[in-house]
Amino acid sequence: MSDTEIGALRQKLASRVRSDDYRQRRKDMDAAFSQYRIAPDVTVEPVTANGVRAEWTSTPQDDRDAALLWLHGGGYVLGSLDSHRHVVSEAGRAAKAWSLALDYRLAPEHPFPAAVEDAVSGYRYLLSRGIRRERIALAGDSAGGGLVVAAMLAIREAGLAQPACGWCISPWVDMEGIGETMSTKAAADPMVQREGLVEMARLYLNGADPRSPLAAPIYADLRGLAPLLIQVGAAETLLDDAIRLAKAAGAADVRVDLQVWPEMVHVWHLFHPELKAGLRAIEQGGAIVHSMMAG
Repeated sequence: MSDTEIGALRQKLASRVRSDDYRQRRKDMDAAFSQYRIAPDVTVEPVTANGVRAEWTSTPQDDRDAALLWLHGGGYVLGSLDSHRHVVSEAGRAAKAWSLALDYRLAPEHPFPAAVEDAVSGYRYLLSRGIRRERIALAGDSAGGGLVVAAMLAIREAGLAQPACGWCISPWVDMEGIGETMSTKAAADPMVQREGLVEMARLYLNGADPRSPLAAPIYADLRGLAPLLIQVGAAETLLDDAIRLAKAAGAADVRVDLQVWPEMVHVWHLFHPELKAGLRAIEQGGAIVHSMMAG
């Protein structure tokens, strides 16, 4: 049976007018998602995590010794604490953990690998707070989903122990946009198209190799990484990114749980206040992450 809510949402998204100026798109993204209010029982606490602006969100039931490190999406160019607060707080609730959302540096002002460096700084901050690595999960959407894997790679290379797991939502892991579904799902996806994706990659990479493992983790040696939960919508142009990431991780003996949600658009979790499937995906993903952090 077709999901009527996603049908209505797809029409609304398709009617949006998008600016060609990334500065304006930053403002538009914050304005669009800031309309979704956080729940009354959510506590928000600004913090600086090893020099990176960040924000704790928590609910009364969360375990204080567990943390979800959230890396927001937006193509490494857009996105902020404001655009993602409503989804970060509910993801933490579902995982029964405090959430630390990082306001990592954005391109083009701070190109690759600034975001990766900030993500590792955030992880070190959690460890310095006395939170055990097996009680930490990395989570992110879109570019943030790819950044989860890149951060885990950088954590490994820094000689640090892996977190409990990584939760990748609609991950972007191919800077060249060469996945088959970039064309086969183009008509169905109101969120991501190849032209815009490649422009984001250009701003982020600033001349770096588009197949650098820390920018495009599908080209990395993923051996030794913590388990991955990957959630992706069947209507996404980035569907193939998620599938190829799962294949690369599985081939490297990384435990992978790949979920393809019928009819869903890119990062449908963001729309959970008006999309029940978005809240279900958050709750199911959070439950899996909680079980990973519980051992």
